[in-house]
Parts: sequence; C-alpha cells; structure tokens
Amino acid sequence: MYRNTTCGALTLSDEGKAVKLCGWVQRSRDLGGMTFVDLRDRYGLTQLVFNMDTDAALCQAARELGREYVIQVSGKVAERSNKNPNLPTGDIEILVSELNILNPSLTPPFTIEDDTDGGEEIRMQYRYLDLRRNMLKNNITLRHRITKAVRDYLDGQGFIEIETPVLIKSTPEGARDFVVPSRVHHGEFYALPQSPQTFKQLLMVSGFDKYFQIVKCFRDEDLRADRQPEFTQIDCEMSFVEEADVLETFEGMTKDVFQKIAGVSLQDFPRMSYEEAMANYGSDKPDIRFGMTFVNITDQVQGKGFNVFDQAAIVAGICAEGCAEYSRKQIDALTDFVKRPQIGAKGLVYIKLNPDGSVKSSIDKFYTADELKAIGDAFQAKPGDLLLILAGDKEQTLNALSELRLEMGNRLGLRKPDEFKGLWVVDFPLFAYSEEEGRWHSRHHPFTSPKKSDEALIDTDPGAVMANAYDLVINGNEIAGGSIRIHDRQVQEKVFSCLGMSEQEAEDQFGFLMGAFEYGAPPHGGLAFGLDRLCAIIGGTESIRDFIAFPKNNAARDTMLDSPSVISPEQLKELGIKTE
Repeated sequence: MYRNTTCGALTLSDEGKAVKLCGWVQRSRDLGGMTFVDLRDRYGLTQLVFNMDTDAALCQAARELGREYVIQVSGKVAERSNKNPNLPTGDIEILVSELNILNPSLTPPFTIEDDTDGGEEIRMQYRYLDLRRNMLKNNITLRHRITKAVRDYLDGQGFIEIETPVLIKSTPEGARDFVVPSRVHHGEFYALPQSPQTFKQLLMVSGFDKYFQIVKCFRDEDLRADRQPEFTQIDCEMSFVEEADVLETFEGMTKDVFQKIAGVSLQDFPRMSYEEAMANYGSDKPDIRFGMTFVNITDQVQGKGFNVFDQAAIVAGICAEGCAEYSRKQIDALTDFVKRPQIGAKGLVYIKLNPDGSVKSSIDKFYTADELKAIGDAFQAKPGDLLLILAGDKEQTLNALSELRLEMGNRLGLRKPDEFKGLWVVDFPLFAYSEEEGRWHSRHHPFTSPKKSDEALIDTDPGAVMANAYDLVINGNEIAGGSIRIHDRQVQEKVFSCLGMSEQEAEDQFGFLMGAFEYGAPPHGGLAFGLDRLCAIIGGTESIRDFIAFPKNNAARDTMLDSPSVISPEQLKELGIKTE
C-alpha cells in the first residue's frame, strides 16, 4: 500500500510506530546535519526528519526535494523536541528510513500557503494548485458537510431526492438563458435551467408529495461577489401545504444546519412584511443584527423654506447612537459615501444632539434649536446621538439610506460576523411594473400564487395583488426564496395574460404545465436555497467563489480552461449554425 496513515492523524500515542505517509512537500529546512521536511495532505501536516549521521544518501535526497513534490516515506514516529502547539501533529515527527519520489513538481507560480503571494487571476488560472491551500480546502470541506446535513434533515422529513433534466425549453421571464444548439434539429435550441421550477411542480402533480434536489442552475447575467453563471440550489417542493407549513419546515432545516455545522443555535425567525421591510430598512433583505431603523420625518420638516426637504418625495433618516462627537472630517466621509454613483444621494444632512443638551446641524439656518430637538424626539434620540438624514425620490432615497445604515453598522462594529439573525420577509406584491417596457412583470416568477382574496384584482389592479411569496434572509443576505404555487389552470392563465402573454404564447410555452393542472394538481409550494451563498454565510465570507471548486471570474471566464472558447467551423456546420 502507498500509506497506512495520513499527515493529520499521528499523535504521541503513536510513538515508536512504523508508518508510511504520502503527500506533497510543503517546505524543507536544511540545518546542516539534519534536514526537516513538512509533508502535507488533505488531512494535515507532519514533520519529517532526515539525519545525515544515520543515512547521508537519504538526507542528501531529501535536500533535493522541491516544493510540491509528491513523495512517499516510511519511518518511525518519534516525540518532537521542539513541539508546535499550533499543529495537531505538533508533538511528533517521523524519523524517515525510506524516501520515494512519486512525482516531481515544477516550481509553483505562487506559494501554496495560507498567506499566499499569488494574485487572484493567477490563482484562478491554476485553481487546482489554489485548492491545495488550507482556506479553500476547508471551504470545500465545509460545503460537503452542509450538503450532507441538508440531505440528512430532508430525508428525515420524508423528502425524496429526484433529478430533473438539464436540457430543457427556453422560456420568457427571469434572467437570460444559456442556450444549447441541437445537432439533430437544426435551428432549434435547448436551454440550461435557471431552476427546476416547472419540473418540481409536475412532480407534485405526480404525487411525490415531498421533493428535493441539490441542483446546478444557470443564468446568463452579470456577475457580482454573490453570483456566478452556474450556481447550486437546494430545490424543494411540498404538496398539501400552506405558507406556514413551508416556513416551519425550512426554518427547522436552517436551524439544524447551523447547529450541526457551526455550533450556532439560531433564535426563532421573526416574520416581516415586504412593506415593513422597505419602510424601516429600505431593503427586502434587511440585516436585523442591529437597529437603526428608518424614521420618516417628511411631514414634520417640510414647509420651512429648505428646498432640499420641501421638494422631496420623502425625508427620512437614521439615529447613530453615541456618534454626536463625529468630526467634520468623519461626516464629510459619510457624505462622500452616499454621493458615490452606485448609491446616488445628492447630499447628507446631519443633526448632532450634543451631550450638554445643545444641538448642532447642517441646516441650522432653516430650523430653530427647538425644531431640531423635536426632530430628535421623532427619532427617540438621546444626548450624544447623531441623526443622518437623506431626502429625494422615494425609491432612491430609501436605497441610499439602506446603504448608509449598513455602512454605519460596519463602522460601529454592529454587524458582528459571529452573530447570525434570520427572518422571513413575506407578503410581497405579485407584480412589478416596468416603465421602460410598459408592462407588468412577476416579482418572483409567474407560477407564484396570488393571495386568494386578491385574485379578482389581477384583471383590474395588478399592482395591488399580494403574493403568497416569502424570502429567508440571514444577516442581510437572501439565502432562500419561494412561494405557494398556482395549481389551477384558470388562475395561471389570468397571470400569464396580465404579464402580456397571448393565449397562444401561454399554450406554446407552458401548455404542458397547465394541462397537468387539469389532472388533479394538489395545492403545493416550496422554495430554493442558494447553497453557495449559504456556505459563504456560514463560512464567514462575502464571496461565493471561495466555496466553489472551479468558479468563473468577474468576466464569466474560466481562465484555467480558457472557456468560453471558439469552436471549429466543422462543429458549427454540424449544428446547422452559419457564420459569415
């Protein structure tokens, strides 16, 4: 056998034992009569000792080992004289009696260390080397443990894991599809699934009752830290359920995963309406680890001659407790922050409620001290607090104030990485109107059911229709979203009509689903977790790329494979694709 133990397994209890180890050379140190080599595998690091006095030839061979050489050694476990308390194997070392080089290595383009000297692009190009580093190795292992915990929980709840097709039909709505040309049917294309949505609904019609799948999904959209063109969902569906049943099941799963993987006991998730989330946090995915909720003071401050407020659709702000001593430089930095193009505020108004009871503000000439104190009362502010206020168009102002709130949370240390708070955001509008296109869109997807009491409004007042939809948010990140689905053909047809689809278009695109509804479709609903995002939250990082073995870069390229790439004229001809 190549080995009888691993580089992370040996302790003092193994002293004197004859062992065989295999792995990669992490580093070596030549100390004259002794050579020390750190050997690494997936399980850990073990120090090897080569003694010139015992075997000069063997010691010389060890000195010629390069970084990342793959080797096999035999030897005996001995107690280490200079123990390393930071290493699980730091009490022992291996007195090597035999060395075999299984494969030499070129000098790596960057050091395979926790604090590597390699930039992101070079590490993405040599991802197979980057994955040898502890950080990424541990992230991929964490991902495995999370998926196992998910499967164990859902299996215990009676869910069945079922695979659905990857080559499907392109449909409207949502993000752009990735398409695959058909060789057999020239001029026709498959699409890669953005989600298994219609298939899981059909599985409910089929009577499977509880389905799940850990599945690859594909969206041709611009990348961000939490997006990739291909990503993984924990996709779930249940029959004969209402919203409360789904929320209870998957709140339980989330708590179970956090407890098993992170040792964290999550508190019960509050439920917050979409309207409340937008009014108090300016976001449908609020971070509730800290307060600093919005206070709308529009009526209170208008009509005083300050045009910025008088002409605004909304005037609102936050109270930063204990920040009245902020310097002008600090406030200017916050002003610059909200005026950044990606945030878009035109300026920032501040009111300082000084500890001595006095008030200092950037709008002193328009408001008396008593009026400024009254504004402070509206915020329930105390002496020593700082009010930060924005004004303007409603949507843009709430968005900018949301970003300012998160920034203040970061500056004040209120967004603690080891604290996790979840909530359900519920009662979303079913539709959103696009001024640019002049038509209604689904806020989630066109299979989301309206509230029963609002069905009649679909034809007359679509903007007032509320959805049986819900999102699970943890620490300001949406990690799951879903809905109770439509299971009635007539209701589905009404929704398609509201979205601007003709009867023929609806039949061409989704006739298979509406036809299935006529064969005894049960009430059903579900949701999908973003597995990559869930891993990143539990792992304590912003980027999902660190938890994907072979991700794409910011340009949606795989620099390791040099993909996407051109294909040959012969392949294009075979697919019936003409080029100029």
